[in-house]
Amino acid sequence: MSRTIAIFDTTLRDGEQAPGCSMNLEEKLEVARQLGRLGVDVIEAGFAAASPGDFASVREIARTVRGPVVASLARALPKDIDAAWEAVKEAERPRIHTFLATSAIHMEHKLRMRPDEVLAQAASMVRYAKQYCQDVEFSAEDASRSEPAFLARVIEAAIEAGATTVNIPDTVGYAVPAEFAELVSFIAQVVPNIGRATLSVHCHNDLGLAVANTLAAIGAGAQQVECTVNGLGERAGNAALEEIVMALKTRCEHYHATVGLDLAQIYPTSRLVSSVTGMKVQANKAVVGDNAFAHEAGIHQHGVLANRATYEIMTPESIGLPRNRMVLGKHSGRHAFMERLGQLGILPDEGQAAILFEEFKELADRKKTVADRDIEALVMGRAVQPPESFRLDRFVINSGNSIASTSTVRLALKEGGQAERVAVGDGPIDASFKAIDKIVGARLVLEDFSLSSVTGGKDAQGEARVRVASEGRSYNGRGLSTDVIEASIKAYIAAINAMVHETKGA
Repeated sequence: MSRTIAIFDTTLRDGEQAPGCSMNLEEKLEVARQLGRLGVDVIEAGFAAASPGDFASVREIARTVRGPVVASLARALPKDIDAAWEAVKEAERPRIHTFLATSAIHMEHKLRMRPDEVLAQAASMVRYAKQYCQDVEFSAEDASRSEPAFLARVIEAAIEAGATTVNIPDTVGYAVPAEFAELVSFIAQVVPNIGRATLSVHCHNDLGLAVANTLAAIGAGAQQVECTVNGLGERAGNAALEEIVMALKTRCEHYHATVGLDLAQIYPTSRLVSSVTGMKVQANKAVVGDNAFAHEAGIHQHGVLANRATYEIMTPESIGLPRNRMVLGKHSGRHAFMERLGQLGILPDEGQAAILFEEFKELADRKKTVADRDIEALVMGRAVQPPESFRLDRFVINSGNSIASTSTVRLALKEGGQAERVAVGDGPIDASFKAIDKIVGARLVLEDFSLSSVTGGKDAQGEARVRVASEGRSYNGRGLSTDVIEASIKAYIAAINAMVHETKGA
């Protein structure tokens, strides 16, 4: 008989902690809505006490998203728990998630607390959270390096104090599958009141074992798994949601476990998260990478043509990636375009659809054919754009290998009018960025810049991604164009617009 495993998604909390993956409020809301369409059981919306921005985003997600539980992380401290409750209290199904370390190294060097003090603090703070919220989760940080008998005592005390979910994290990615399964099994067997709480796990990927450890824990009795889209997270990341879910689906006869997700939303969710964070999915990434369903070797191609099951253990359609790759062009109509969006799992409202169709037709005039990836790029680029304080009007480049590059950039301003500046730089893109800096009047640090091709061919769209820093905060931008310089300028302006929007909203 199959068990249903609860999916606790922490993309918006742990995933956002990955360097360069910060999201603004609109981006977080869009991801949260998509997680709702995917059907995750719990959305950990953030760490409300971390900053005013985090508090605001958790509160807005709690007010907006219906269906999943909405949780906020909180240290085992009254002020953190107070903030978490204030942020999630308007959720349809709120949860407070509090944590305290239980490993010897953390207790001695980070907490500077004795084991009996940690035990008392854990129970006390769960009781404190329980006065606000019936759904309280307790996590024993660094559980995989904790002394098992002490870990069991802390978990028992947390449940006795009212915890409805208890989580065993492999916080530093230290565990190996057999060992982690043994720890989960030990907790399930020796904690006398474990039946009163959901047993959860949260695995990090420092040794590349996060998914393997999570699946081993499910085999040992875990009822909830904590994961992120595309495996985003601190250091080497977390267990990847899409890999866990498709492993359970593909090997259901082994795990005898299932999930309540709409699997066809996996691919659109992966693409959206990649777009808003600026973290490109590696080509050979399991399940959602570009090569996940690609076959180049002749013997593989022959086998797939004869019977797809020869080399495909799951189908691209099962994750929302249609097999028939319809190619659209400038003569394609709105109906065909909308049908293609629906096949990709993208359902824009009327206003968004009109804008996207107009951009599609503009692109079709510049390219002979518009492929699925081109359409996805347009949609994801539009999904969560901040208000445009600045918009590219035109640019002129003078460049060569024997002269200094000069760029003249003119931007349209939100309040009306235009501003134009000229700058010299080390190449046309550098010169363009410097010209924009003059217009904006900001001192920006370019932390990251990348260019890639959306599709193949001479007329392929170039996709530029930039990350700029200002006053200790990083902002991502993305630009698309068949001209790579134009794409780069658009990406830089998008990052600046995100910065201006967040600064005004702070």
